Amino acid sequence: MNLKDLKKEYDKLQKKYGAEELDSIYNGGCEINPDICFVFMNPTGRNIASSKGWKGIKSPWIGTKNIWDLFYKLDLMDEKIYSKIKNIKGSDWTEEFAKEVYQDVENHKYFITNLGKCTQVDARVLPDSVYKEYLNLLEKEIQIINPKVIILFGNQVSSIVLDKKISVSQSRKELYLKNINGKEYRCYAVYYPVGNGRFNIDKSIEDIKWIMKENLN
Repeated sequence: MNLKDLKKEYDKLQKKYGAEELDSIYNGGCEINPDICFVFMNPTGRNIASSKGWKGIKSPWIGTKNIWDLFYKLDLMDEKIYSKIKNIKGSDWTEEFAKEVYQDVENHKYFITNLGKCTQVDARVLPDSVYKEYLNLLEKEIQIINPKVIILFGNQVSSIVLDKKISVSQSRKELYLKNINGKEYRCYAVYYPVGNGRFNIDKSIEDIKWIMKENLN
């Protein structure tokens, strides 16, 4: 099985849980042994790649601004790319520019994904039961790309992926080992850095820098 095969399963769940007028958003970046796999919650219609008229890559955060602050401050983004993101409207992203952004993500050896791939029209809270239907698919995704370390954003995502109650504020910089098909993957729970969690972005950056220093050197 490869990442392309998983898209068919994500599309089935989009019909079940997502907005019918929008497409699934999948993943993107370094697909072969990335240093880091970043796992967010689920996409919204603010991602312009969710439009059925979009023919380019359908990767997270296309057409948005704030999340790229995180990657830039982690030294995981080229300054020219970041500057362009900050200076154009989200609606002005082209399919070519999205490809350029994700080529930069690949060059910096990380992978961006969501636990849930079901795109919603807004940032509504999804129940655990929906995310749990995606867990097995995320685990297959992780097996395929084989990252050195996994960053889980927020209490809900962290708790579901690690199968235990996680409070990010109580587990900063704490290592969790997740066993997938006999292999243990190094995981950390980190504050969600955008949306309602925007005020925690500095804590996210602090913790991820520490995690990178501890695990990638």
